[in-house]
Amino acid sequence: MKEIGISEFKAKCIDKLKTVKITGEPLMVTLRKHPIAVINPYIEDASRKRELGKLRGRITVHGDIVHSDFMDEWEMEQ
Repeated sequence: MKEIGISEFKAKCIDKLKTVKITGEPLMVTLRKHPIAVINPYIEDASRKRELGKLRGRITVHGDIVHSDFMDEWEMEQ
């Protein structure tokens, strides 16, 4: 893991963050040689991506899901 002093990090923040993103290597920010922060690349969770049509062919709908048989059981106030 690379280390960088806080003053240098402040001066080159954007470039350092882009480097972490590209290389995937974490960066440790230090203050007087003592670690104060570690910057890790963001890893997108692939399981959270929605895939349209993923369940196609796995689900069977029986009957009419739009018009239910319970319409007469509901009372509406006018």
